[in-house]
Amino acid sequence: MKKWIRSLSLLLSLVALTAVISGCGSTALSSRNVWKTDQKSKTITWGVKADTRLFGLLDTKDGKIKGFEVDLAKALTKQMLGKNAKAKFIQVTSSTRMPMLKNGNIDAIIATMTNTAERRKQVDFSNTYFYAGQSLLVKQGSSIKNVKDLNKQKGTVLGVVGSDSVENVQKVAPNATVLQLTDYAQAMTALKSGQGQALTTDNGILYGMSAQNPGYVVTGGTFVSEPYGIAMDKNQQQFEAAVNQALKEVRANGEYNKLLHKWFHNVKGFDYEEAAKE
Repeated sequence: MKKWIRSLSLLLSLVALTAVISGCGSTALSSRNVWKTDQKSKTITWGVKADTRLFGLLDTKDGKIKGFEVDLAKALTKQMLGKNAKAKFIQVTSSTRMPMLKNGNIDAIIATMTNTAERRKQVDFSNTYFYAGQSLLVKQGSSIKNVKDLNKQKGTVLGVVGSDSVENVQKVAPNATVLQLTDYAQAMTALKSGQGQALTTDNGILYGMSAQNPGYVVTGGTFVSEPYGIAMDKNQQQFEAAVNQALKEVRANGEYNKLLHKWFHNVKGFDYEEAAKE
């Protein structure tokens, strides 16, 4: 009996110690000043996607992630910290980006992330840097022409875990079945194999997928507005102010428009000038 009591006492002590250590870690993260740390290191660590053509896609030839958001992050880093500053990139997905930010693995998320009221409960957002709108990607010739058809036909629509697109489509097409995949590559494969009649996310992403996959088209216009913002952890006002100032300056000096033209001017059917409005 005494042995059992000693074992229980030891277990409770370990639990209490773990709680203390965990609490200390949380306190350290919540009290850190991202802007001061980045100024000292001359480095900003960005969470970017690596499966989203035009915005952030892994180039298998050289192992680098390339896209509009990657280039914009580089421009912002230099604007904020000087020409010799370094932009460091860590791959995230729609489901991992928020936990990685909250855990301090990255300083900011620039990964096709829509500024929503629900997300603002956990993070802060910069000013909008890109206006997207949710749409549908279907096989050419599909009977699904818009989200109303999807609802009427009780079709299956494919989405990505962690994206607000899934929740949006459930509201506007409640009769449709939603199948969630881990990332856009898997979702596209599922669409091609007939697991769904449509794939839904932001139109900018879908146009990139359409260009990469002949025979698949964006249809139905947009049914939800999706303003992209750079996400930062709460209580990082200095960092947020620096990001917003840098966004303002890269727009004013023409760098933003150069990057926009570089990545979107050849994308058939996509109004990138509307997406870039201030």
